[in-house]
Amino acid sequence: MKFKALNISLLFLIGLLCISCSSKPTQVATIKISGSDTMLNLTEHLAKEYMKLNPGVSIYVKGGGTRAGIQDLINDETNICTASRLLQPYEAKLLADYYGTLGLFFLIAKDALTIYVNPDNPVKNFTIAQLKEIYMCKIKNWKELGGNDEPVIPIIRNPNSGTHLYFKEHVLEDEEYCVSVTVESTTEDVIEQVAEHVNAIGYGGIGFTDNIYQASIEGIKPSEENARNDSYPITRYLHFFTQKTPTGAVKDFIDWVLTPAGQNVIKESGYISLWELPY
Repeated sequence: MKFKALNISLLFLIGLLCISCSSKPTQVATIKISGSDTMLNLTEHLAKEYMKLNPGVSIYVKGGGTRAGIQDLINDETNICTASRLLQPYEAKLLADYYGTLGLFFLIAKDALTIYVNPDNPVKNFTIAQLKEIYMCKIKNWKELGGNDEPVIPIIRNPNSGTHLYFKEHVLEDEEYCVSVTVESTTEDVIEQVAEHVNAIGYGGIGFTDNIYQASIEGIKPSEENARNDSYPITRYLHFFTQKTPTGAVKDFIDWVLTPAGQNVIKESGYISLWELPY
């Protein structure tokens, strides 16, 4: 009887130990990503799919604009900065001053910077020269472009946006936007204005399609094929920036984004994969 009682006690003790072991919290790797509003929905989709495949990883994504994301990177408040443009010289200098490195960037996708017009607006094609004159307020009425006799309402992104700067550099040729343009914080806000006002015109990433019409430039549509072969006039790369060579969970995530599986998520999100996918 004593032997049996000892066995029962041992089994009870082993059971308690097993319960204690099983209740030990699993270590979770955390990745923080911030930056481009153009890339926000895209990065959220990538994070969601990656976390499905890797339950031990938690990824937190926020927007705020490319400039804000770069500042987060400099302040060591994010692991990855998403950016719709390259670093400005002063930003690269700040990274070098803080960390002794210019940082690393990874091309993860292509984007056709798209001109948004209201679906009811009869003007569906622009030249680069016309876009420059619209956003410098030299073209003020749609009838100058073959449209209705109505005022043009140009909408732009705020200066924190990489898209704001890219458009200024590549369309306005580094001249200034006119002071009467309407400034919106996010691409979603730009689209809302264009969807609500038939005379509004805005710009943003190709991945946004709801409630707006994506106009042609120089007769060329903003399509996957035209962006990949660079025939569309305003084609750009989308980037991930890190302070230094990534390791651990951050490296694994970036590596996955560049695999066919990650590139397929990019394609499904409405953006352009780095190469043509077989499926």
